[in-house]
Amino acid sequence: MPMSPATVPMSAAVTAQAECHHQFLLGLELMVASREGPEAVGDWMFRLFRRQHEENFLSGLGKLGLVGQPDAVACAKYHVLSNGIGGVAVDYMEESVAKAWVRFRYPRWMYDGPAICGVPIEASRGFLRGWYAQNGVSLNNPRLGFVCVSEDMSGQFGLCGYFREYDRELGADERLAFAPGERPPAWDPDRQPALPAAEWSEERRAKARRNYAVEFVRNGICELVPALGEAKALAHGRLAARLTGLQHYRRMADAVRGVDVGPGEAAEFLRAMFLGMGDGIDLVETGGGSVSFRETGLRIVRGLDGAERDAVLACWIELWRGAVASHRRFMTLDAEDEGGALLWKVGPA
Repeated sequence: MPMSPATVPMSAAVTAQAECHHQFLLGLELMVASREGPEAVGDWMFRLFRRQHEENFLSGLGKLGLVGQPDAVACAKYHVLSNGIGGVAVDYMEESVAKAWVRFRYPRWMYDGPAICGVPIEASRGFLRGWYAQNGVSLNNPRLGFVCVSEDMSGQFGLCGYFREYDRELGADERLAFAPGERPPAWDPDRQPALPAAEWSEERRAKARRNYAVEFVRNGICELVPALGEAKALAHGRLAARLTGLQHYRRMADAVRGVDVGPGEAAEFLRAMFLGMGDGIDLVETGGGSVSFRETGLRIVRGLDGAERDAVLACWIELWRGAVASHRRFMTLDAEDEGGALLWKVGPA
């Protein structure tokens, strides 16, 4: 008998969604790098991180209680805290009020596992330009820049550098600099910024990790369209999604107690996973060997409209088609866009 989604721990579904979207992002990054080349993935990363920066940076400073701190310190602490919410480990080293370091620790979330071997350094340069070089501009501080001393793809000691407030205004080409010979100060565990434990339960952290990965996927697809053009972006996005679903299904199914049998069980798997997105699920009908249900809320496209919504949804649907195609039994998965909902139908092939 298929298991009702209500019997699956919600935390397991939330965590499974976080990891699923994480792997989708990595797969898409590798696909763009391998099929479009280093410059293309670098441009895409620039666009993605600039969008992330514009949407999150200034509001995030307030939410994290960093407003009023020296700009270099606030920027470094922001990266430690905001990435920590997403499950990304970053060390903080404060050298002075005008110079504060960050060092991302391994394993790197952005290049999980052996994916780090397939991503060119242009990707790193893209997000450094997109986010780190823009901090001073966003803070209206023309003296603030970022100096990168180590990058992942160089084989040094991971992404590391410091925010520095200079005694003069920086030109546009000086906001990001490279100094590979420099090393950070010693790490002090007692000086690491931390979120208030009373306000950040494990449930809240799990949902934040999911939202962190989901936001990267949403914005990544949105920015891939102007980077590559609609046709290429959708082709890569759909294929990377489908491959991720195929490859990652077993892990997702294990997390939500999915059973590899037929349409009924596949529908229960999908419903459990979609509940992990915080979406609503309503059973519509069963019959003829098929199961239909409606997913409402659609976190994956909340706040998006027009062409961006269509692009994200087109790719995301392929993620679940891949998961269903990974079953031993051949099945079809149809998804009808109803505006504020998706009508899913799982049936025999």
